[in-house]
Amino acid sequence: MSTHVTSPPAGPASPGVYPARLTARLDEPLSRWLWLVKWLLALPHHIVLLFLWVAVLVVSVVAFFAILFTGRYPRPLFDFTTGVLRWNWRVAYYAYGTLGTDRYPPFTLADVPDYPAHWDLEYPGHLSRGLVLVKWWLLVLPHYLVLGFFLGGARMAWFNGGLIGLLALFAGVALAFTGLYPRGLYDLLLGLNRWVLRVAAYAALLTDEYPPFRLDQGGEEPPAGPLNGPEPRKTP
Repeated sequence: MSTHVTSPPAGPASPGVYPARLTARLDEPLSRWLWLVKWLLALPHHIVLLFLWVAVLVVSVVAFFAILFTGRYPRPLFDFTTGVLRWNWRVAYYAYGTLGTDRYPPFTLADVPDYPAHWDLEYPGHLSRGLVLVKWWLLVLPHYLVLGFFLGGARMAWFNGGLIGLLALFAGVALAFTGLYPRGLYDLLLGLNRWVLRVAAYAALLTDEYPPFRLDQGGEEPPAGPLNGPEPRKTP
């Protein structure tokens, strides 16, 4: 298992584009029946991720005090946490977060250029010392309520619960009967997962950019524009 992050640092995001960037492409054709056993195939990843998330909790405590006293998230710790989020996204994309590929996820924190799912985050040069005290529990609370609907409370091996798990189940049924993944459903699932990972990056203290209340669907990040909706129309 490789844990060395070899991907180059993300370049600065365009103005109006959230610094956490999720992209993916749908692998076609997909197996009609493989999705039924992905809960078993992905089990080794879930075991590894369990330990990685425990490590993230420890890292986040260290990063909290580092930001509080220096205004910076130590780069090795930042790369580790973003790597865990990246790994988690690849597993979700393979399994019941999207079912977007039949290619088995790699065991690595680094970005894998030819894998169909990617997630990256621009490293911030400076983080607010004051925001670190409140953003992970108070400021992000409205998003937690939304994510409760997206992710639900049920946690079973074959079903994650919530809207994302239900829509992934619909996608699996569609694959079983038609051999095709409904494109609109795929785009919606990408948008929901993008929302989840933006909030995760903010709550993990990795960025000071507040996640927008906006569902950006599809496999590509939206073009540059206002983060929280269209600009108000200017009157002459």
